[in-house]
Amino acid sequence: MIEVEHLSKNYAGVVAVNDISFTIPRGICFGLLGPNGAGKTTTVEMLEGIKTPSAGTIRYKGKALGQQFRDEAGIMFQHTALQEFIRVEEVLKMFQQFYSHPRPIDELVEICVLDEFLDRDTRKLSGGQKQRLLLAIALINNPEVVFLDEPTTGLDPQSRRNLWAQVKKIKAENKTLVLTTHYMEEAYELCDEIIIIDRGEIISQGNPKTLLSDHFDNAVITLPAASLPDDFEPDAEASLHCQDGQIEILTSDIDVTIRHLLSRQISLHQLQVRSPTLEDLFLELTGHHLRA
Repeated sequence: MIEVEHLSKNYAGVVAVNDISFTIPRGICFGLLGPNGAGKTTTVEMLEGIKTPSAGTIRYKGKALGQQFRDEAGIMFQHTALQEFIRVEEVLKMFQQFYSHPRPIDELVEICVLDEFLDRDTRKLSGGQKQRLLLAIALINNPEVVFLDEPTTGLDPQSRRNLWAQVKKIKAENKTLVLTTHYMEEAYELCDEIIIIDRGEIISQGNPKTLLSDHFDNAVITLPAASLPDDFEPDAEASLHCQDGQIEILTSDIDVTIRHLLSRQISLHQLQVRSPTLEDLFLELTGHHLRA
C-alpha cells in the first residue's frame, strides 16, 4: 500500500528523520513507536503529505502522493480544534459536504459509538467522546488508509480501551491503519507490524509478539528500589534496571533470582513478576527507558 525509501527530514541542522525505509502492506495496522521527539510524528506527517521530505521517496499504490492518495486517505491528527457552538451531528454533516462519496452518518455513528451524544455541543464533549468524533471525521470519506497520530494521548484507561475497540472495528473492514503512539501496550494490542524509532532511526521492526519472543526468554521481577541495598548485585541469570523508584530485574530463571534475593535477606513483600513488554525491548535496544 505504502512504500518508503531512504526518507529523511532535516530542520536547521537537526536531523529529525534519518534515512529510513519500510513498506506498509494493505489491510494491516502498522505502528510507529517511540518516545516524544523520536521522529515518528515527523515521519507520519511526511506520509500524510503534510511535510515535504528533505530526501527520499514515498509511494502510495506505486505512485507518488497525489490526488488519488488525498481522496483515499483519512487522518486523525494528534491535535484538532473542533468548530464550537455546533452539535456533533452537525459536525458530521458539515464534513460530509467536503466529499463526493461520503460514508453514511449512521454507519459512522455505529462504528464510533456516537449515538449517545449526537445532539451535544462540541464544547461539552469529554476527552474520549471528542476522540471518537475525530475518528468518525477521519472515516467520513470512507478511506482506504487511515492515519491515527497519538489517538489516545491524554485519555483515561477506560476511554483508551474504548477507542481501541473502535480501531479494531475499522481494521476488520480491511482498512490499512497507520498508528503512531508512545504507549507500548497500545501498539501490542492493535498492531500487526511495528517499527520502533529513536532519534530519527529505525532500531527494530516486526510483529510485536515475534519481536518479544525473539529477544526474550525470561521474566521481569519488580521491587521497590528501597528494598535493595546500594551494593546489591543481581545473580548470573539476571540484569537490573532502575526506573521511578522501582527496580526491574530481567531474569531467565525466576527461581534462581528469588533465591538470590532471599539469600541477601531482601523482603519480597511487594515483589511482582510479569512478562517482558515492548518497553522492555526498547530498554534492551537503546539502553534507556522510554522517554515520555
